[in-house]
Amino acid sequence: MKLRLLAVGNKMPAWVEQGYQEYARRMPADCALELVELSPGHRGKNASIEKAMQQEAEALRKALRPQDHVVALAVEGKAWSTEQLSRELEGWRMQGGDVALLIGGPDGMTPEIMKLAQQRWSLSNLTLPHPLVRVLMAEQLYRAWTILQGHPYHK
Repeated sequence: MKLRLLAVGNKMPAWVEQGYQEYARRMPADCALELVELSPGHRGKNASIEKAMQQEAEALRKALRPQDHVVALAVEGKAWSTEQLSRELEGWRMQGGDVALLIGGPDGMTPEIMKLAQQRWSLSNLTLPHPLVRVLMAEQLYRAWTILQGHPYHK
């Protein structure tokens, strides 16, 4: 199984790259974590937010593969404890396909993209900066994996 983090946004600060890579490299080959960065839609003084979101939706749609189990990160999603995430991770592994975890742009994701998701996951009721979400996701996925392995990292 491959965990594919499809994230709108590029040109991240070095601390984001380093933090993400620290946990992504710890994941085993049979549960590899891959980051797919997607260009954000054009935003500017006179630019349409809806048009930018549509551009991001198209990029997300193109990055999805037919076999992907799609999980959208959304404030209105279900909040999981780390232990619950480990159970979700085990379930995804048992399904045998890859998982696409979607992180939208600054204005979220379009309803059309949200409809493609088999699951919606809320990291927090707080609004989190998207660069930080990448690091947080990588760490929590690694932590969930260590729980399944009985590794002491979680303690």
